[in-house]
Amino acid sequence: MKGIARFILYTILGWKMENDFPKEHKKYVVIAAPHTSWQDFPIAILARMSSGTMVNFIGKNSLFKGPFGFFFRGLGGTPVDRTKNNNLVDAIVDIFNSKEEFKLGLSPEGTRKKVEKWKTGFYYIAKGANVPIVMATLDFENKIIKISKPYFTTDDKEKDFKFFYAYYENIKGKNPHLS
Repeated sequence: MKGIARFILYTILGWKMENDFPKEHKKYVVIAAPHTSWQDFPIAILARMSSGTMVNFIGKNSLFKGPFGFFFRGLGGTPVDRTKNNNLVDAIVDIFNSKEEFKLGLSPEGTRKKVEKWKTGFYYIAKGANVPIVMATLDFENKIIKISKPYFTTDDKEKDFKFFYAYYENIKGKNPHLS
């Protein structure tokens, strides 16, 4: 599968990958931004498959219903009910703590729409599970997927978020007006 994914991503679609997912850490949170199109998902899955690194994801409940539920679960997805007020951060921290190896990919925007401010769940998951954050981009303008080195959060949330936002500063998503 790795070879097929590489062929599709690099040869057919013309993408390049700068760096790879870190191999020295068995657990981390991957944040991918900007998330502006449905096309982000298949490109991200191909990048993950090309690298041979399993990165799980969560998605809205409706994606996992009907005929496509098995497909998204097979790709490493877990449904979440965003209409209920449940403590998703604690639940995901428990998953990290129960596994020897676990990587979770999230969109810090939480949607494909334009947002003024990112959601903070990914940050509190990383802090609670004591795992680093790896930043990933899908730069559609240049067809480059960038993966950062692991970043361990500090006790200064404002400083950490400035660092995150700076990493994504000039990245153009599929729909730049939504970035």
